[in-house]
Amino acid sequence: GEAHPAAWYQFSPDRKGVRPREHLADYEGFMHADGYPGFNDLYRTGNVTEVACMAHIRRKFIDIHKAQGSAIAEEAIKRIAQLYGVEKDVRGQSPEVRVTARQSKSKPIFDDLETWLQAQLPKISGKSPLAKAIRYALTRMKKLRTWLDHGFLELDNNAAERSMRPIALGRKNYLFMGSQGGGKSAAIAYTLIETAKLNGVDPQAWLTDVLDRISDHMVNRIDELLPWRYAEASA
Repeated sequence: GEAHPAAWYQFSPDRKGVRPREHLADYEGFMHADGYPGFNDLYRTGNVTEVACMAHIRRKFIDIHKAQGSAIAEEAIKRIAQLYGVEKDVRGQSPEVRVTARQSKSKPIFDDLETWLQAQLPKISGKSPLAKAIRYALTRMKKLRTWLDHGFLELDNNAAERSMRPIALGRKNYLFMGSQGGGKSAAIAYTLIETAKLNGVDPQAWLTDVLDRISDHMVNRIDELLPWRYAEASA
């Protein structure tokens, strides 16, 4: 059937690398992520392609520019802003339109940025924070180049980080999940709520409707209660 956007939250009792390996054992495709080492085994299988995050690259240069007023860091920030400018122009467009713009406009900027960063390293101390930021950027850019070839990918993983922010704030406010059972229940709740949001559905209204209908609903027709079906019925 027609594909619809969905979010999936999975509870883990710790940050061990075995957790994402278990959660994504059968997954094949691309993964936007930060540099968490626990994902590395997934990339080694060849089934999962890592897509790095330009926001993490940019953040390091912003921090250095604020602390030192570095002209090199400032120039890097300006060049990265050009990439985001292209993304802004094609936001909401089809993957085909986005990849065409990336190949014609973003790729030259991306290539020039990579070459320019490489040229800056011999000019500065190899132990300086700026050199570390440049080496980090060059390493991550190799893992971001896939973004140029696929219009459904993003320049950063900010969408995922925004989706995780309520969890981090909530965990702080109500002092963790209480138990593993509570964590699993919270993951289900976040999955339902965020999936509703992705489909333009008011989570409270949808969940109220589902809870009112589900006791008398046939289990083999559970798909009729999904958020996009609610959106269609409410249109």
